[in-house]
Amino acid sequence: MAKKRYALVGTGSRAQMYINSLVTTYRDTTELVALCDVNQTRMNYYNNKFIPDRCADYPKLPTYKAVDFDRMIAETKPDAIIVTSMDRTHHQYICRAMELGCDVISEKPMTVDTEKCQQIIDTKKRTGKNLTVTFNYRYSPRNTKVKELLKSGVIGEITTIHFEWMLDTRHGADYFRRWHRNKVNNGGLLVHKSTHHFDLVNWWIDSEPETVFAMGDLKFYGKINAERRGVTQFYQRARGSEIAAKDPFALHVKPTDEQLNALYYDAEHEDGYQRDQSVFGDGISIEDNMSVMVRYKNKAVMCYTLCAHCPWEGYRVVFNGTGGRLEFNVVENDYCDPGENWDFNVFDFHRKEDTFKATGNEVDRKGMVPEIIVQPLWAKAYSVSYDSSDKSGHGGGDSRLLRDIFVGATDDPLGHAAGYRDGAKSILTGIAANIAIQTGEPVKVDTLIHW
Repeated sequence: MAKKRYALVGTGSRAQMYINSLVTTYRDTTELVALCDVNQTRMNYYNNKFIPDRCADYPKLPTYKAVDFDRMIAETKPDAIIVTSMDRTHHQYICRAMELGCDVISEKPMTVDTEKCQQIIDTKKRTGKNLTVTFNYRYSPRNTKVKELLKSGVIGEITTIHFEWMLDTRHGADYFRRWHRNKVNNGGLLVHKSTHHFDLVNWWIDSEPETVFAMGDLKFYGKINAERRGVTQFYQRARGSEIAAKDPFALHVKPTDEQLNALYYDAEHEDGYQRDQSVFGDGISIEDNMSVMVRYKNKAVMCYTLCAHCPWEGYRVVFNGTGGRLEFNVVENDYCDPGENWDFNVFDFHRKEDTFKATGNEVDRKGMVPEIIVQPLWAKAYSVSYDSSDKSGHGGGDSRLLRDIFVGATDDPLGHAAGYRDGAKSILTGIAANIAIQTGEPVKVDTLIHW
């Protein structure tokens, strides 16, 4: 049987998961035939270092600049295109790939606004090509167990959902250093990050958003907020800055950090992109605190919050139903250590001479609360276990997702695989929330696009 041929567009760090799998685990049945990016240096890194380190005899790949995307498809004849580029460009590559006869695998979010979403829907319908959106959180065993429990009716008909997602000051801050800080590029965190969460809810409860209202603001990051807290010294980027050396939020890339240097510092001369911008600088247009209320077509109502500057990272979801309550608690990072010799206070950055000692953040939250708790009406609460042996990314979801997209699912009773409709429904909650933040009015989701 002939190997399935893949080309990949967008060779930043997100591409690593796909490239690694194609040249190692799935090499016998797949073939990576080309790389495409706006930046030649990044493509060279994958060709000359990343791939050879994982598979010494893998053939060197032809590389194409983004303007030569059509020529890449014509010359290398891929069966499918993997899209891992900047979010605002997803629709360009998705639509053009389908028009040229390729199936598409797209990183989330599928796209960032209604116009681009409609373009993808129309192109998919016109061409009949397949579009897969990679929602790896669906595949996590713990999230799958929640799906199984809800589907079994253990708490009856779901009436309300309370969903809190916390990004810590390591992961959350990183969105404010990178291209994600500009809302034009990714639709803000309600689209770029929350698409995972909104998709989970759509999948968990077998429904889709009907009405959305939201409020959100930039309350912690950004220069104005730092000034309000008394900060007087600022810098544009961390590299070479004495001020950044005193900021625990700064990204300090060591000379020994091969990948960050190769993908970003060494590539700056081509596109000017700076990976280590200050999170307390000007020019940030995304929110860091958001609250969303969603009414679903099955009449369930969700209250959702996202905070991007928490001392620990994870999520808490509560489902209330006609037969009881299900609580789901996940700790992904139990504390965020900014490094040695730091005493960090958000109102006063200063260096200590003695060794860093976390003040409260060192508490190990893992194991404090069982992750899945079912509380039936008129009965004793109990915890539910799941298979936690898979240590791959996103709670064990990455390995299962990759197997699904590169091998295929022989049986998918819970509907893990996500297509273009799932991709659209997940971002429409975030897009509607962005509109609500701007207008102060609730948004009817069905008015945003047509199928």
